[in-house]
Amino acid sequence: MSAGRVVAAALAALLPLAEGGAQSPALAKATFAGGCFWCVEADFDKVDGVVSTTSGYIGGRTPNPTYEQVSSGSTGHTEAVEVVFDPRRVSYEKLLEVFWVNVDPTVSDRQFCDIGSQYRTGIFVHDETQRRAAEASKARLEKTKPFKAPIVTPIEPATAFYPAEQYHQDYYLKNPVRYRFYRSGCGRDARLKELWGDKAPK
Repeated sequence: MSAGRVVAAALAALLPLAEGGAQSPALAKATFAGGCFWCVEADFDKVDGVVSTTSGYIGGRTPNPTYEQVSSGSTGHTEAVEVVFDPRRVSYEKLLEVFWVNVDPTVSDRQFCDIGSQYRTGIFVHDETQRRAAEASKARLEKTKPFKAPIVTPIEPATAFYPAEQYHQDYYLKNPVRYRFYRSGCGRDARLKELWGDKAPK
């Protein structure tokens, strides 16, 4: 983890979290699943106002699952990223916008070259405010999306989140060459461009 992220993560641990997306002096938490958590973490780390990101597992049955267990598809978890953010600098609604254009929301139980329920997309909401914001965002997107396929990404209540093994955290920073090779080889950015056009992340 970079020095800045270490400090940010320590700050996040000390300050109380506000679960909703409304303006608050506290930090807030959001959880998104978008396929490989290495990529989702890298995407949200670019957003001003994001304090920390943690790769992990959510939505399954097995307590404290390992990467090998989740990868087998036997636990019901999906790879996800827990985002701690400062609502004074970035809104939950903005994070939703970032999420949508960084995933393929038209497919179930896969993302790009990764296939299986452990790579499904999802917005895991922490309270009623987030649920309403997520549903409104999805409804708007259905009307404005630049592709014909329906959006199948579910909005679900957040359940227990289990941080992934340390070697997965900040993988794109620790292993930049391998990460870029994986992301390119998986066709992630090419598919995002195909789906979202000018809205695709640069």
